[in-house]
Amino acid sequence: MRKRMYALPAGVILFILYFTIFGDRGLLRIYHMKQEQQELQQKADDLQTENERLRREIEALKTDKRYLESLARKDFGLVRPNEVIYQFPGQGTAPAATAQPAPPAALQPAPAVPVKEKKR
Repeated sequence: MRKRMYALPAGVILFILYFTIFGDRGLLRIYHMKQEQQELQQKADDLQTENERLRREIEALKTDKRYLESLARKDFGLVRPNEVIYQFPGQGTAPAATAQPAPPAALQPAPAVPVKEKKR
């Protein structure tokens, strides 16, 4: 009889303990939600940093002529008048033609230099 008397409270305690740990509002759910919150906060911080970098770049594009020139040189291969462009062959390519002076204008496209491939 005594064992039966302890079985009911023990069952109730186990039932409550189970839902305290594994239930919809249990400790495991809270732990996972906190991890998800930290991940989302990190993503938000990363996006905020990226937005700030893009704002600075937009401002530079609007106001900084040297930045625009550097982009034109890097991305489009533009050069100033009377500049000489040297192109060196990469690994596995034949030597390219020697450099040529740029045409007289503000920034002009760099001349295309044909590159011969090695025959195998």
